[in-house]
Amino acid sequence: MATNLSIDPGLIERALEVSGERTKRAAVTKALQEFIARRKQRGLLDLMGKLEWDPGYDYKAERSRS
Repeated sequence: MATNLSIDPGLIERALEVSGERTKRAAVTKALQEFIARRKQRGLLDLMGKLEWDPGYDYKAERSRS
């Protein structure tokens, strides 16, 4: 989908530098992917302290390959 955006040229240049991408499109795509990933991570952090854990669960026993 073609989209025209007015983005601060200085911001685009910095994004190109830190991302290592060669094109503006690639830099913006990477930035959006990382933004989405961070928001998803934040959603997981919001669950901290809200989940009930079974105190009898032995995670080490689950790791064994018996």
